[in-house]
Amino acid sequence: MFNEMNWGKKNRMSEIIQHDGRALMLAIDHGYFMGPTRGMEDPAKALEPLLAYADSLMLSPGILGTSVPISFRGGKVLRASGGNSILDEDMSNEAVILSAEQAITLNASAVAISIYVGAEYQHQTLMNLAQAIEDASPYGLPVLGVTAVGKEMKEKAADKRFLALSCRIAAEFGADIVKTYYCDGFEEVVAKTPVPIVIAGGPRLDSYESILQMCHNALERGAIGVDMGRNIWQADHPAAIIQGVRGIVHDGLSVSEALDLVNGLATDATRRKEYFPAHPEDARVQEKH
Repeated sequence: MFNEMNWGKKNRMSEIIQHDGRALMLAIDHGYFMGPTRGMEDPAKALEPLLAYADSLMLSPGILGTSVPISFRGGKVLRASGGNSILDEDMSNEAVILSAEQAITLNASAVAISIYVGAEYQHQTLMNLAQAIEDASPYGLPVLGVTAVGKEMKEKAADKRFLALSCRIAAEFGADIVKTYYCDGFEEVVAKTPVPIVIAGGPRLDSYESILQMCHNALERGAIGVDMGRNIWQADHPAAIIQGVRGIVHDGLSVSEALDLVNGLATDATRRKEYFPAHPEDARVQEKH
């Protein structure tokens, strides 16, 4: 997989994709446009029980500096595009917010750029990806292309033709890894994308079994792993579900085996603490993403 890369880039990629060819990335970058998202109001506290089970984190540069202990030895995939908020009707109006040079000073394993294919600002977001790839090249810094949809295109997250189009464009530009949604016919999306794919978790699912089934199905159909956020840290038992997901990604557990593991770990000790009451409007808006 990494034969054409120089040693530095291979080393950074190995912090994300493990020796078995699989990856468990924990996405906590939601705050760059969603603010203090439920379950991640205090990132340092939310992360504490999860870090031991994540291969890498996808996060903003500010949260890396304030909330991740220096002892963390996993990969760091830094959010490098942004410029909007959850208040925007069109989420595609983004620019580059982190240079490759800045990412290197933060010891990043990779940078992440969202592209909004088919949206109003499609061209700008594709140019963001092109710029990030060009700037990252001299440093041997991998780039993760994220096939975003935003609230005005949410239905596209289930469309295999749209996802294949978006993933292929990201790969054609030179993205080293692509993050996209799982869909029916996902094996076709993988076959048409000549770089590794990780799946997004998306909005919170209604059961642990649904989360585990999606992970299992995606891996069976060619994904190398997951980049999951809310379905882990918004769960009632975050430390339990991340271990179930890890069992599927790295240990080859079946869905039933992973679910038994999660249920066995779902105790008061692993229950997520509610530090602040949830606002109903926050929950409604966040479900759009």
